[in-house]
Amino acid sequence: MLDTVTRAPSQIRLLFPGLITATLVGVTAQFLSEHYGAPAMLMALLLGLALNFLSEDGSRTAPGIAFTARTVLRLGVALLGVRISVEMLGALGPGLIALTVAGVGATILCGLALARLTGRDWRFGLLTGGSVAICGASAAMAISAILPRHEKSERDLVFTVLAVTVLSTVAMVVYPMISNALGFTAIESGVFLGGTIHDVAQVVGAGFSVGQEAGETATLVKLIRVSMLAPVVLIASLAIRAKGLAASEGARPPLLPGFVLGFVALAALNSMGLIPAELAEGAALLSRWALLISIAAVGIKTSLGKMLEVGPVAIGLLVVETLFIGSFVLTGLHLLD
Repeated sequence: MLDTVTRAPSQIRLLFPGLITATLVGVTAQFLSEHYGAPAMLMALLLGLALNFLSEDGSRTAPGIAFTARTVLRLGVALLGVRISVEMLGALGPGLIALTVAGVGATILCGLALARLTGRDWRFGLLTGGSVAICGASAAMAISAILPRHEKSERDLVFTVLAVTVLSTVAMVVYPMISNALGFTAIESGVFLGGTIHDVAQVVGAGFSVGQEAGETATLVKLIRVSMLAPVVLIASLAIRAKGLAASEGARPPLLPGFVLGFVALAALNSMGLIPAELAEGAALLSRWALLISIAAVGIKTSLGKMLEVGPVAIGLLVVETLFIGSFVLTGLHLLD
């Protein structure tokens, strides 16, 4: 305990440059939004992409940027729970919830099939399919932890994390345009964005760029997908053991991320009317700024140039998986209409 206290000032000094940088980008994005009508989160992402050099190894801002993109993001998403209630879940209906869950399963199967067709290892298909289907980089790291190790394990993981981040960034910009062009309602837009974009940060950015209701629905749908991480990892792990394959060594990440538990807990309290309106408004405001700042950090961390270092077949596989889940959800929305 004493050791933790004594180390706190040094940790603050380590993280402060990156945290304040992401905060300044977020404030700038909010200023541009208020004065020129551009979506604040989109501006934060684009400004962040232009500052990618600040996340390079050895940079004073790199540790704080990484902390902001991960921890501050999770705080922001967890606090969004105060805006979610059982009534909103009921508004989705069983059909849209089933569509979301089915999209996860179908995309994982698509990844395994594509890996076989392109001569890739089944582990690569499960890794990429799971990351696209569930929650991007977080799912990639969780699934990688239970896959049997091989000489290309680290390379495959790094590539998948980079690829899904870049594809999520592109989807964050393009998918709201598709949603508007198709004339989706706020709930339909939220289901489309939350059910197709890989990473939580980009789902939130895309959803709230469309509108408040679309953003909240997209976040809810996305967290349904994130919650699928636990059963998918568990089933995959059991299947690997049943085939007599050795699982990876080392500590595994938690099956259900803590920020999801926080989101669910706050949503439950809000549904029961246990959160005062003033406290809910304050938490919602803090959540909005946390998400804006963290999305700026996600943009700073994203390097488009590194995508050129991987093979075209691997890139194509992930692109096809991304198009598959997008088409699956669009088709489902059309059939349910």
